[in-house]
Amino acid sequence: MNTADLGLPVDVPSTALFTDHYELTMLQAARASGTADRRSVFEVFTRRLPEGRRYGVVAGTGRVLDAVRNFRFEPDMLEYLRAHRVVDEATVDWLADYRFSGDIWGYPEGEVYFPGSPLLRVEGTFAECVLLETVILSILNHDSAIAAAASRMASAAGGRPLIEMGARRTHELAAVAASRAAYVGGFSLTSNLAAGFRYGIPTTGTSAHAFTLVHDDERDAFRAQVASLGADTTLLVDTYDVTQAVRTAVEVAGPGLGAVRIDSGDLLLVAHRVRQQLDELGAKDTKVVVTSDLDEYAIASLAAAPVDAYGVGTQLVVGSGHPTCSMVYKLVARARSARPDAPLEPVAKKSLGGKTSIGGRKWAARRRDEQGVAEAEVVGTGPVPEELAGDLLLVRLVKDGEILAREPLDTVRDRHRAARESLPLSAIQLSRGEPVLATEYR
Repeated sequence: MNTADLGLPVDVPSTALFTDHYELTMLQAARASGTADRRSVFEVFTRRLPEGRRYGVVAGTGRVLDAVRNFRFEPDMLEYLRAHRVVDEATVDWLADYRFSGDIWGYPEGEVYFPGSPLLRVEGTFAECVLLETVILSILNHDSAIAAAASRMASAAGGRPLIEMGARRTHELAAVAASRAAYVGGFSLTSNLAAGFRYGIPTTGTSAHAFTLVHDDERDAFRAQVASLGADTTLLVDTYDVTQAVRTAVEVAGPGLGAVRIDSGDLLLVAHRVRQQLDELGAKDTKVVVTSDLDEYAIASLAAAPVDAYGVGTQLVVGSGHPTCSMVYKLVARARSARPDAPLEPVAKKSLGGKTSIGGRKWAARRRDEQGVAEAEVVGTGPVPEELAGDLLLVRLVKDGEILAREPLDTVRDRHRAARESLPLSAIQLSRGEPVLATEYR
């Protein structure tokens, strides 16, 4: 059961200080100038995908909703702001009552995206929206990067299970978020118990080399593990000699041994030899699991090997070389006054260096060909063309401050699989290339 994503009570501290100093100083100055209460529209998007990537993956939306819900300034936080003179006393008083009361629209979590896609749209007063910028970007940039790497690895694995095991390679809290994002991208299991507890992701794990080494010999270690965990366990066979270890493993556990794990060496060669040896020993149903600094390219290179599952750690939690998605949170429209009926006006940054933005409250649709394969990401302002009305991507996540969209993580995972399968086949190529869909602006 995914308690967080189903909106059940979770022990999550306030997220209000997961922000930058200047968000609060902008708030103070806007209140003084009379612009803080102007109706505003902010959008999250990226100007480009990481180099060589064909598509991005929206991940972290459920965590964003939690962060918005928990964006509350507790008394000790207010005292910190007061003592360090981050903002004036009037602004501290305003923050004491802060509750987001606006609307949020976004691509459903698990959906794919492309340059310019308006992944998230936050609407409300300038004051209440600007405060959410940093925490929203922090979550989406991290989780989407991990999910994109996981998606590429899942494509390379060709349906074989993937185990996330990167907790010891990143910050302890980032590890839990990475497990969640990896599950969205197509991983089946995690070694991280906190992720299992919080998000209901299936967990797995047996033993490390230390367990073998603490025993007097390998046979004693295998006997202890099988006696404790049963013959269906996974035995680690590369502490000493792999060939001898496989023989001992089958002798101890019998032909019903669940799996053996290989964590070093030439994985392609060793996997073939281990599979042949297991078959010769009568352990035809014993699975072969490989680990050892895998990424999508290493997984693809093992496509012809008799491997049943992959364990991935370091390369997953660093986004396989792209630990962020370069998403930004930009004001795209605002009212000229604080009157509730004041019409919205498009605004956009105009600058050098490729950092220009397109103003206006946007919609997005994905145009498909006659076979249902996606052929373009269409982004526009104003009326939606009739032929695209059934293909709109943004859904309402928050209305008047109330969270509407709560989904089990398995639903998100299934959505991503369907979204990836709807793309042209070139989307799953690991070779460097341009985004598989062009973005058209209307």
